Amino acid sequence: MTREEIGQAVIDIITEIVPDEECSSLDPAAPLRDQLDLDSMDFLDIVMELRKQYGVEVPEDDYPQLATLNSCMDYLEPKLADK
Repeated sequence: MTREEIGQAVIDIITEIVPDEECSSLDPAAPLRDQLDLDSMDFLDIVMELRKQYGVEVPEDDYPQLATLNSCMDYLEPKLADK
């Protein structure tokens, strides 16, 4: 997957989990929780969907690396390079 595809996949997952949130104008460098009404359960749902849809295991210690859209892409890019 390309970096852009990964970013879109994360946005698609967020849209599934919190369908009332507007994701089209996300600032990729700003924390997702500051831009969207995401609680800790929503965040866990995002992590679970990444595992379910793409087979990516995200250890709890790595959760801070998923704070922004940019950091999500940085973290997921090497894990999804062959997908």
